[in-house]
Amino acid sequence: MALDATEGRLAVARARKPGNTLQRFARRRSTIAFLMTLPLIAVIGGLVAWPAMYAMYLSTLNRRMTTFIGLENFNILLDSETFRMVIWQSCFFAVTAVLLKALIGFWLAHMLHHIPTKGQRKWRGMLLVPWVIPPALSTLGWWWMFEPSYSSINFLLNVFGVPSVPWLGEPWWARISVIIVNVWYGAPFFMIMYLAALKSVPEQLYEAAAIDGATSWQRLRYVTLPMMRNIISITVLFSLIVTFANYDIVRVLTNGGPRDLTHVFASYAFQVGVLSGNIPRGAAVSLFMFPLLAVIAYFVLRGINQRNKEEA
Repeated sequence: MALDATEGRLAVARARKPGNTLQRFARRRSTIAFLMTLPLIAVIGGLVAWPAMYAMYLSTLNRRMTTFIGLENFNILLDSETFRMVIWQSCFFAVTAVLLKALIGFWLAHMLHHIPTKGQRKWRGMLLVPWVIPPALSTLGWWWMFEPSYSSINFLLNVFGVPSVPWLGEPWWARISVIIVNVWYGAPFFMIMYLAALKSVPEQLYEAAAIDGATSWQRLRYVTLPMMRNIISITVLFSLIVTFANYDIVRVLTNGGPRDLTHVFASYAFQVGVLSGNIPRGAAVSLFMFPLLAVIAYFVLRGINQRNKEEA
């Protein structure tokens, strides 16, 4: 009887050994995977976390960077009418540009999706050209087209009897010019992301909707857009972050003018911190982007997580 019990325990132990071994192996693999990501974590920490913390430290110093003054730089900025205009202009520029890029990118992706594969490759390559050209270089070309003395756009307008437009001389026209260039540069990114999302939508859903008598608008509203919600959210979030931090387009096209009315956070931080020599206050300007983007990112990512839970 005792022998049978011993053999039973040995059998159970032998049965459990592979499981224990696999568990240990899984734990070991996760440990190895974590160790392999340490170099990347170190790089991210060195290139992102450390500069951010150093900027926070600098923003608490005086102009000579010798005395701790706490939040005084932030108080001075918030009391400045110019900086309040920068906040408004940054939000207006980012929201308007991202909305236009999303709409144009979706329209282009929808058009490309219905083109045969051979023609699609050709058009996709041509439409991606604005996105692959360095923005500072392409913006310089736009500057030549907008600049009053050489403006080819105004020349074409004059041919049709339309008066010349002060693209870079009036605040609102300058804002529109910056948005046009940013949309021209960024719309291809939305196009390629949305095109990939459209290709991932199962054709069976469209066939079922067609059998039910759904119109093109209904298929777009009830099939395409719900299947693309996560891609749309992530793309918009990424573009908002990049657009808020945009520097080169504003710097090359308007340099913040006229009268500092086209500055965004990045260009104004450069002007205050580098050109004016007040590095701590420039660091404070750049940090104002963080709470705005953090709030936007929180709501976007929370919405994605909720949708994933509902689908699961």
